[in-house]
Amino acid sequence: MVYHIDEILRDEYIDKKVTIRGWIYRKRRVGKLIFVVVRDSTNIVQCVVEKNNVNPDNFKLLDKVGVETSIIVEGYLRKDERAPTGYEIQADRIEIVGPSYNFPITKDKSDEFLLDNRHLWVRSREMTAILKIRDTVFGALHEFFREKGYYETHGPMFVTGAVEGGSTLFEVPYFGKKAYLTQSSQFYLETLIYSLEKVYTVAPSFRAEKSRTRRHLTEYWHAEAEAAWYHNEDMMRDEEEMVVYLIQRVLEERKRELQFLKRDLEILEGIEKPFKRMRYEELIRFAQDHSVNIQYGDDLGADEETMITQNFDAPVFITHYPIEIKPFYHRPDPENPKVVLCHDLLAPEGYGEIIGGGERIYKLEVLLQRMEDEGLNPEDYYWYVDLRKYGSVPHTGFGLGMERFIWWIAGLSHIKYAIPYPRTIRRTKP
Repeated sequence: MVYHIDEILRDEYIDKKVTIRGWIYRKRRVGKLIFVVVRDSTNIVQCVVEKNNVNPDNFKLLDKVGVETSIIVEGYLRKDERAPTGYEIQADRIEIVGPSYNFPITKDKSDEFLLDNRHLWVRSREMTAILKIRDTVFGALHEFFREKGYYETHGPMFVTGAVEGGSTLFEVPYFGKKAYLTQSSQFYLETLIYSLEKVYTVAPSFRAEKSRTRRHLTEYWHAEAEAAWYHNEDMMRDEEEMVVYLIQRVLEERKRELQFLKRDLEILEGIEKPFKRMRYEELIRFAQDHSVNIQYGDDLGADEETMITQNFDAPVFITHYPIEIKPFYHRPDPENPKVVLCHDLLAPEGYGEIIGGGERIYKLEVLLQRMEDEGLNPEDYYWYVDLRKYGSVPHTGFGLGMERFIWWIAGLSHIKYAIPYPRTIRRTKP
């Protein structure tokens, strides 16, 4: 029987014969002994290979090959506190499956080199830890939505109109016509609330933002939801429940990975709902009191959000932004039409916005006026306008940037580490 390494790192397997398979993580020779640290998807274990205990040809080959050689090791498990994980295998059989020589990833390689060779760097223990956290987040997200009564659905990736602004659209040829890669599935989710009421999707979105900040990707995974009969506060309650749920699941399943990444667990463990709410005007005063150069009417950029949220120790909702700095579909506040019923969720520790959402305009005349104010042609959005003609209802939605969320909870220095193959303004390979 072949075991995963994590299965055998326990006292009940001491002095028992085990077989593992994986890749050489570290290797050193001391006389007639070769110490091999083998990794698989679950953990690492040290294997001691003595020349006289294994096939001589295999020992010679093991001596020649380098890290990332794939290998099968069979032997008896011993306890040894000096070993990396406290146990080691005394090998009596080894098999080199796929030799590796001169593996190009070494400690002194630059970040740019590691990005160019991401297809190899994803094998690193750092990336393995991040990818496991990512897996838990995606899985838990689906669980949360379904437990809350949302239906999973999907929108198209080829679209003909902008959601967040035409300047950030990727144009693609489409059989002699113009089409664009989607910025968001929001409009399509809005169509589906009239049959399913509460819907969500997890899908790629594309933004042609010429940004080189540590929080921007041109292609990212987007969790979006829309709910009929919901108002701004209703959706914020679902969102804070979702964030707390995801964090708790990661802490339950991936604490070892978080610790390997040296994440400060106390911050995550201390996050509870409800989250603090601040109106935009309050945030501007708070920012000015903390020496951030920003004025009322300014949108929050990456630098401003970093400086502001460095003063937060938990997520904070910012609501009621000025109407001029939010897209046309946001519903103006009936009590103050100069602001909209919206919210952004800002993560603490300098990470900034991870969620954007708000109420959608559901009255036809209000939507047409907002489109006129923004210089938009209603005919370009005919099907979106139709939703306000045939049984419209109050509704609210949000979008969560999955990589931004993972970037924050894993405590990463840059968002490019939160996804296996990042796409940025300067990177389309590998």
